[in-house]
Amino acid sequence: MKKRILSAVLGIAMVATLLVGCGSGSSDDSSKEDTKTEDTAKDDSGEKTAADYKIAVVPKMTNLAWFERMEQGVDDYNEANGTSVEYCGSPEGDGQAAFVEGLISQGYDAICVVPFDVEALDPVLAKAKEAGIVVICHEASTVENMDYDVEAFDTLEYGAHLMEKINELSGGKGRVIQTVGALTSQSHVEEAQGGKEWAEKNAPDLKVDDQPIVSDDNQDTAYSKVKEALTADTKHEIVGIQCAAMSETPGAAQAVEELGLQGKVHIAGTSLMSVCGEYVEDGTVELMSFWDPALAGQAMIELAVATLNGTVGEDTLSLPVEGYENLTLEGKVYTGSAWIDVDKDNCNDEAYDF
Repeated sequence: MKKRILSAVLGIAMVATLLVGCGSGSSDDSSKEDTKTEDTAKDDSGEKTAADYKIAVVPKMTNLAWFERMEQGVDDYNEANGTSVEYCGSPEGDGQAAFVEGLISQGYDAICVVPFDVEALDPVLAKAKEAGIVVICHEASTVENMDYDVEAFDTLEYGAHLMEKINELSGGKGRVIQTVGALTSQSHVEEAQGGKEWAEKNAPDLKVDDQPIVSDDNQDTAYSKVKEALTADTKHEIVGIQCAAMSETPGAAQAVEELGLQGKVHIAGTSLMSVCGEYVEDGTVELMSFWDPALAGQAMIELAVATLNGTVGEDTLSLPVEGYENLTLEGKVYTGSAWIDVDKDNCNDEAYDF
C-alpha cells in the first residue's frame, strides 16, 4: 500500500498536482477576499453555509481505503447540500506539507486537514493562518497553528477501551504488543499511550511493551513485524496486540493466523470491514473499532463553516453530523462520541459495510 515516492519528484510536480486535485483556484489574496465578501445565499437561520465558502479537505494521504471513505463522505456532503467542497491531497504522507503549502495562494477560506506529520505541517499551517485561512484539524489535537481540532472521541480513552478488551480476553495476564503507523502520528501514539496507561493502572499482570511496532501504515510491514515479534516470543508470553492504524489490524491478524495463534493472541484494533472483514468474521480479530472517516470529514467541514461564521468557541457545540451532535471543547479541541465496535457477532450489519 504505502510505498515511498521520491520527495523531489513530488515537489517538482506539486503545482500540477494542485491544479488537478483541487482546482486552479486563485493565485492572489484579492480573490480570496472577494469570496468572503460577496453577497451569497444563507440557510434558514441566516448563517452562511459551505456553499458560500471555498473549502478544501486534505487527508493524510489519498492512497488508503480509510481516506477513500473520507472522500466519499465529502462527495455525499456536496450532493446533499449542493456544495462544492474539494477533497484533495498527496498520495503519500511525506508530500502533505508541500501540498498544503500549495493551497495557500488558491483563495481558500478554510483548509480542513488530517496531519500526517504534525511537526512538518505546523509551520505551513502558520502560513495559512497568516493568510487569513481558517484551519481545522482532525487526529491532531496538539497542532499549534489551527483554529480548532475535531475528534470523534478522546484518543486516550479509545486506546484504553481497546486495551480493556484485550485484558478481558486474555484473563489479564501476559505481554501485549502495540502497533502504530508512525511515531509522528499523534492519534496513534495517544491510542497506544492510553492503552498502556490503562493496563498499568488496572491490570498489573498485563505487561505492555515500552515501544510500539511502527508499521508505516502498511499492512505488509505490520504483518512481517508482528510475525517476527510472535516468532521471537519462544516463551509464548504475548497474549494481545493493540493496533492503531487501519492497515495494521489485518496485517497482525494474518500473522496470528499463519502461526496458528487464534484464541491465544487476542487482537483489538482499528480498521474497516472492507479491509479487515474476513478476520473479524472468523474471530481472529476479536474487536475491531473505528470511527467513520466519512462523518469525520463532514464534521470538519461543518466546524470550518461555524468558525467562519463566528459561531464557535463555546464549551459545547452541536454539529449536524452523527456522533458530533454534542461536542465538548477543551482548549482548541472539540470532542464527540463517535466510535463504533464491531466483532463477529455484529459484523454483518449493513451499517458497517464500508
